[in-house]
Amino acid sequence: MTTIQFTKGHGTGNDFVVFADPEGELDLTAAQVASICDRRFGVGAYGILRAVRSRALPAGAAALAEDPDAEWFMDYRNADGSIAEMCGNGIRVFARFLTEAGLVDLPQGETLAVGTRSGVRDVQRSAGGFRADLGRWRLTGVDPVVRARDLEVARPGLGIDVGNPHVVVALADDAELDGIDLNYVPILEPALPDGANVEFVVVGDPIVDDGVGGIRMRVHERGSGETLSCGTGAVAAALAVRHYAGAGAPDQWRVRVPGGTVGVRMFAAEDGEHVSLSGPAELVFSGALEV
Repeated sequence: MTTIQFTKGHGTGNDFVVFADPEGELDLTAAQVASICDRRFGVGAYGILRAVRSRALPAGAAALAEDPDAEWFMDYRNADGSIAEMCGNGIRVFARFLTEAGLVDLPQGETLAVGTRSGVRDVQRSAGGFRADLGRWRLTGVDPVVRARDLEVARPGLGIDVGNPHVVVALADDAELDGIDLNYVPILEPALPDGANVEFVVVGDPIVDDGVGGIRMRVHERGSGETLSCGTGAVAAALAVRHYAGAGAPDQWRVRVPGGTVGVRMFAAEDGEHVSLSGPAELVFSGALEV
């Protein structure tokens, strides 16, 4: 048995078990991840974040080639043990963990480069927590019809990639949003080979307040089920609503999720339009467990 010193953290209710494995000596199996994330028999979390030096694992080589400053790699696993490319809430919690553990120094306004399976992502400390540049985004061109339990009529979805795959569904009102049973996996037609996170969204009233757009969202995350928040999902939802709204729609959005509120901003960069996510990142408690 191996003892792990871990920390439990969350970003707007999206919670994670985080631990440092600088030299990449502990590669958990899918069964071990699922056991740790179990809310009845384990610590309980939507996923596990392993902090590994990029040089210590094969997936980190691409991160270092992209940015030699990406010393740390966020090895993210969903609650069922499956590997995920990125996590917008997770990367903020990851940055908070690294700073609190003394593994990095991140003064206000400076940038931390973090390696992920979808590329290097830059994180800054902000007044309300952390802000992560999630890089370029794209419409996938694959827009499945989405069926969900207790949603009377199937709805069209918009496929968006923000480092991991999403399908966003616009609903008529809060009653529709509240009525969906996301204990069941939404059905995509056609199905996507790697699956997707599915976001259901309604616009605020008014949709724009003082230049900032407002939406409300629920999400079913692949490998984890319904979560209180999904950072990349909030980004995808804001991008989808802006896309539907057309010219004149704002580039800043507040996204309300069951676990709180996050901010999304679209901005120009040298390689195209980027999108950032900002919000709180809290560390709740630390402990030890045997695996």
